[in-house]
Amino acid sequence: MPEPVRIGDHALDNLRYIRETMERAGSFTSIPGWGGLVIGLTAIGAGVLLQERSGEAWLIGWLSEALVAAAIAIATMAVKGKRNSVDFTAAPARRFFASYFAPLIAGAVLTFVLWRAGQFVAMPALWLLLYGASFVTSGAHSIRVIPVMGLLYMLLGVAAAVIPEAGNLFMIVGFGGLHVIFGFVIARSYGG
Repeated sequence: MPEPVRIGDHALDNLRYIRETMERAGSFTSIPGWGGLVIGLTAIGAGVLLQERSGEAWLIGWLSEALVAAAIAIATMAVKGKRNSVDFTAAPARRFFASYFAPLIAGAVLTFVLWRAGQFVAMPALWLLLYGASFVTSGAHSIRVIPVMGLLYMLLGVAAAVIPEAGNLFMIVGFGGLHVIFGFVIARSYGG
């Protein structure tokens, strides 16, 4: 006759199942609104300064802005996450970051390809489209406003593909304006 299952073991299995189900169902909510707003302001400044630049000087300027934006995002996300006791290794955060970074990695590789070919004019469309795609995909694991923002970035990317000579202006509107607007919305509606 098989030995009966101890009630404590059964209860632990049930608790483990409930915890894993809750993790899978959760969403990542530590998107830093105020940080996004600051990122938008720095992007507007960079875009205005780079308006008359072209080629490698323009590329270096925007890549420098991307590094500044990443530093702001990491710092403000850490502050918001700590304030809300968010575990960045939990399933919702892992899903968010995996779907967020995949399009960005593709963008980095394609930027290198375009740089080698001297095709700087194609970069704004590429960046806006893939940055938007990163928000559309990661938004499935986050707050509702994120995929909307992603779609708007993608529309700007399409516009930059159709009117490539205005690419820097679309970058200012996207990386600057959309970050300011959605950063404010996120900060006001989703706790900073």
